[in-house]
Amino acid sequence: MKTFSFLFCLGLSAIALRADEALTPLKLDYPPPQLTGTPVPAKLKNLEAPNVKPPLIMVPAGVTNLAKGKPVTASDTAPVIGDVTLITDGDKSSDEGSFVELDRGLQWVQIDLGAPAELYAVALWHYHGQARAYLSVIVQVSNDPAFKTDVRTIFNNDDDNKSGFGAGRDPTYLEKNTGRLIPAGKAVARYVRLYSAGNTSNELNHYIEVEVYGRAKP
Repeated sequence: MKTFSFLFCLGLSAIALRADEALTPLKLDYPPPQLTGTPVPAKLKNLEAPNVKPPLIMVPAGVTNLAKGKPVTASDTAPVIGDVTLITDGDKSSDEGSFVELDRGLQWVQIDLGAPAELYAVALWHYHGQARAYLSVIVQVSNDPAFKTDVRTIFNNDDDNKSGFGAGRDPTYLEKNTGRLIPAGKAVARYVRLYSAGNTSNELNHYIEVEVYGRAKP
């Protein structure tokens, strides 16, 4: 009984320590701006103002980019340009050879983190060499690789529910070198899936890089 009481108290102490640990702002490394293409006028009712700053996300020690070098799969198994390995290779530039191009329609890419983890943020870079907005951007996390159960949506700007996942309230935004930083709310999950359905320049889907910030499951 004494041993049980000791271990129980030790567990409570660990929880208290984790709850009270120091937090610091999450800082991302950004590629240089590379706007070279002609901007495409975007007439979207939920378009975000271009000067909105990324959210401030506070994280504890030990939070890293868990997606770096992790395996990626996609709904389009034969990309038009590039390979899905580019999505977690660390290169965030919009140079030729730095992005993967998926076919038209609603497409997804999925990252396997290898084990369930406590997630704090997902950072997403679509093609940012031109001021364009990607459509039906939805980010979900799950412990089910098929995304049939235990699915949590952390971002959804599909305001008219074309994708069938429900109408989203997040804004559509113009792509730039800072990408899109999305809070994950400490969701515990192994898989991250990201959807899109073309953009305001063409009907194709492009991914440059995805970073997933988290730490081992508590």
